[in-house]
Amino acid sequence: MMTVWTVARLTIREAQRRWILWAALLLGLAFLVVYGLGFYEMQKDIQRQMGSGIMARVGALEFHSFYGLAGLYVVNFLASIMAVLTSVDTIAGEISSGTVHTLVSKPVQRREIVIGKWLGFAFMLTLYLLLMAGGTVGIGYIIAGFLAPNVLRGLLLMWLNVLLLLSVSLAGGSVLSTLANGVLVFGLYGVAFIGGWVEQIGSFLDNATAVRIGIVCSLIIPSDALWRRAAFEMQSALEGVIGGSPFATNSVPSPFMVGYAVLYTAVAVALAVQLFRKRDL
Repeated sequence: MMTVWTVARLTIREAQRRWILWAALLLGLAFLVVYGLGFYEMQKDIQRQMGSGIMARVGALEFHSFYGLAGLYVVNFLASIMAVLTSVDTIAGEISSGTVHTLVSKPVQRREIVIGKWLGFAFMLTLYLLLMAGGTVGIGYIIAGFLAPNVLRGLLLMWLNVLLLLSVSLAGGSVLSTLANGVLVFGLYGVAFIGGWVEQIGSFLDNATAVRIGIVCSLIIPSDALWRRAAFEMQSALEGVIGGSPFATNSVPSPFMVGYAVLYTAVAVALAVQLFRKRDL
């Protein structure tokens, strides 16, 4: 177990030496600044133009819900991209460069290398998601006193999505080159993304075939389904009824899909361990 934590710590140190991590943090802070300034300016206009009646408060609540979900939608996308970009070459790249031999030549089991790397990246991505999502939610609360319903449940689903993509990336890197692994993971992410929109539009048009296509895409990889479930948890009641927001959801993934995503993540980690154990170095 001590070896696993050592590998995790080395993974974190290696990531700190790469520009991609610091660039992501700086751009993430820039996003929060722009998001906060936009929220502040629009909140001033809402208070000035809408007054203090019941309908004004309902309108303000719907704006807060829409803007908050828009911000979290971007955060979910950025965290997903970070999960892939930071880990896509952690195994494949070290195999091609030969640096992995430094680890395997020591009394370290291959499964400890994979699990240690997974823990290291999971720790960094968790901190990144907390910074971005926590900042987005905190800005809404500080400026307008708005807190999305079930926000903790929604953030946990976003966190599961990050771990899912990280696990798939490590599994692909255990058997594919860096480029092929990147194509695989981003390709799967794209299939899930377009499948989610097909399911959403199909649900709106009451097209059962389109909905089934979206469900099949979610079974291939449930990344977009996790976001749609998170959006459903955090959207306002009125927004869920009228479905007028592109960030709301008409077709809600079931709790079964969440359980499937947990199983998918665990299987991907186990597959990464097994593939790397059998990989000819």
